[in-house]
Amino acid sequence: MFKEAPSSSIERVDRAGAARPLPKPGILDIHAYVPGKATAAGIAEPIKLSANENPLGSSDKAYEAYATAERSLHVYPDPRATIIRTAIAERYRLDPERLIFGCGSDEVFALLNQTFLEPGDNMVQGQYGFAAFAIGANACQAEVRRAPEPNLCIDVDELLTCVDERTRIVFLANPGNPTGTWIPFSEVRRLHEALPPSVVLVLDGAYSEFALDPDFDDGLDFARTSTNVVVTHTFSKLHGLAALRIGWGYAPLEIAQAVDRIRLPFNTSIAAQRAAVAALADEDFQQATLDLTQTWRPWLTQQLSGLGLDVVGPSATNFVLVGFPDHSQRTSAQADAFLSSRGLLVRAVGIYGLANHLRITIGLEAHNRALVEALAEFMAQ
Repeated sequence: MFKEAPSSSIERVDRAGAARPLPKPGILDIHAYVPGKATAAGIAEPIKLSANENPLGSSDKAYEAYATAERSLHVYPDPRATIIRTAIAERYRLDPERLIFGCGSDEVFALLNQTFLEPGDNMVQGQYGFAAFAIGANACQAEVRRAPEPNLCIDVDELLTCVDERTRIVFLANPGNPTGTWIPFSEVRRLHEALPPSVVLVLDGAYSEFALDPDFDDGLDFARTSTNVVVTHTFSKLHGLAALRIGWGYAPLEIAQAVDRIRLPFNTSIAAQRAAVAALADEDFQQATLDLTQTWRPWLTQQLSGLGLDVVGPSATNFVLVGFPDHSQRTSAQADAFLSSRGLLVRAVGIYGLANHLRITIGLEAHNRALVEALAEFMAQ
C-alpha cells in the first residue's frame, strides 16, 4: 500500500537537533509497496492469479541459460549488461548506448524520478497509475498529480490539465495496470505534442506485447527521434522472468547518460542477463504465451460478465479487472475471501481507489475454469 505526500504539504523539522536519526520529510508518509497475495490459509499450493505472472512458467532455453551462472557466483556481473544490451538492440533495431537496464522496470522508473525530480517539482500520472511511479516521486519529495480516468481509461486532456511549469515527468502505462485499458497511439502522440519539451514522457510498456489491436503502438519507433520520450519494458510478463527482476528502457542518449551516473553499477545479475538473452530468442515460447492469453482472455471476460460482474475493458493485458455491481449485494472483499478459501488468489485493488474491484490474472485452462466455477458459487449464495 502507498500514500502520496505532496511536497507542498511536507512539514519541515529540525533533524539536526533530533534525539535520533530522522528520515527526510515525507519518507514515513510513503507506505511500502505490497504485492499480490502468495499464500492461502490451510492450502499448501494455491492457484496464484494475483501477480500477473506467466502461467506457462519460463522458456526452457531461459532455464538452461540461468543454470550456466551456477559457477559464476563469485564474479561481479557486467555493469553494462552487454549481452542483453546487444540482444535487445539487434532485436528492435535500437542504439545500444541509449538503453537503460534495471532491477525490473520499477528501478528504471525510480532512476528517472531521481534524475529529474526535486522538491517543488511535480510528476503527473493517471488516477489509477502503477504504484511504483508515485513511490519513487514521493521519495524525491516531489508532488504526485493524478489525472482523472473517466471509464477507467487514460484521458489525455485530463493529463494535460495537471501539467504546469514545475512538471518534470509524465508517466503513462499503456496498457494500464490495474485497469487493463489502453489508448491508441494517436492519443499518445497528441499528448506528446502538447507537452513542453522539458517534460519527460515515460511510456510504460510492461503489458504492451499483449495489446494486439492495430491502433496500439508501444512507442519505440517514436522514441527513436524524440528528445524527451522514454519507453520501458520488462522481462517479467511475456517472458516469465519475474523472479530475476530485469527490465529496460530506451531513452534519448542524454537521458540515458544522466541516469547511468546514479544507477548502481551491478544492478542486474549474471543469471538474469543470460536468461533474458535466451528468453528474448525463444519466439515459440512468446507465441505460446500470447496464444494462451488470446484464447482465455475473451472466454474469461464472457464467463464473468455472464455472472453479472462488470469486466473492465476490453482488457489488452494478461489480466482482467472485475467490478462487483452495487446492486449485487456482493463485495469484492467478500469475493476475495471466498476465493482464497478455495485456494484461488486474486488481487484486491482498493489501494488504487478501486474498492469494489478485483484484478485477476489469466491462467491455464484449469485455473480459469476453477475461478469461474468458484465465482459462480459465490454469486449464487
